[in-house]
Amino acid sequence: MNRVAGIDCGTNSIRLLVADVERDENGVRLTDLTRQMRIVRLGQGVDKTGRFDPAAIDRTIDAVVEYERMISRLGASKVRFVATSASRDASNRDEFIDAVRSILGIDPEVVEGTLEAALSFSGAVSGLGAGVESPMLVVDIGGGSTELVLGDTEVRQAISVDMGAVRVTEKFFADCDQEAGIPLADQERAIEWIDEQLDGAQKVVDLERVKTLVGVAGTVTTLTAQALGLATYQPELIHGASLSLDQIDQAVRFMVDQPSKVKAALGFMPEGREDVIAAGALIWSRIVKRVVARATEQGTVIDRVVTSEHDILDGIALSLA
Repeated sequence: MNRVAGIDCGTNSIRLLVADVERDENGVRLTDLTRQMRIVRLGQGVDKTGRFDPAAIDRTIDAVVEYERMISRLGASKVRFVATSASRDASNRDEFIDAVRSILGIDPEVVEGTLEAALSFSGAVSGLGAGVESPMLVVDIGGGSTELVLGDTEVRQAISVDMGAVRVTEKFFADCDQEAGIPLADQERAIEWIDEQLDGAQKVVDLERVKTLVGVAGTVTTLTAQALGLATYQPELIHGASLSLDQIDQAVRFMVDQPSKVKAALGFMPEGREDVIAAGALIWSRIVKRVVARATEQGTVIDRVVTSEHDILDGIALSLA
């Protein structure tokens, strides 16, 4: 048994998983020791400026210092730090990477979108069990990018699209007064752009083959908590939840239409997500509608969508087994 630590450094949040990894005849199994998340908005303004904001770097480094203490206390023998969309885009990323290296004593990785997608798929599949029909499409909506991965026991097709909750918020909702909800005209502009990105994505990933649609990461799990009517964040209820299309639509409408202060007051809403969840919700809504439509054209019925609590963070940890 190995004790490992994986860190997923995204555009909006940085997360830590320390787990024991056990390999036997049934495969590889993770036993969590701690899961942590801090919303640091590392990618703040990167889409516009192409650079990390110094304050965003400072916030993220503070979280890395905190995580290093946890890793040391729990005695992980292997550590992997993976940075994704915002770090791919920032021209001054070396400043951030050098700071992380000095704290953790390892070489942080800025991974390409295809590897990010593969890690997301590996993590999601590890926690779903054997009852999910393949091929499945795993969708990971992050702050700066969205990964769409089609596969069964392994990845068959994958793409990473520069379309995430923070990126869409900064592109289309930056001037909105979110206390009044998102204006319809701004929603329509965002939807048009999202659909254009999905037009390109489906040239790489064959959506007509999908039998099961699986959503992972913060946007989807937060929407699932809303759809389930939870008062607090309960991962044991969110993981494996199978939502109807109507449940998803109602949760999306709530996150788009309600004022930020209402969303911020939800017991399951992490501080710092309330202002980007509307954009993430629109991305998820457009993906669900497109996948369902393509499946229907092929005579496949997709009337429910699965949520997984396991994602790229689990994939990072599993890669250390």
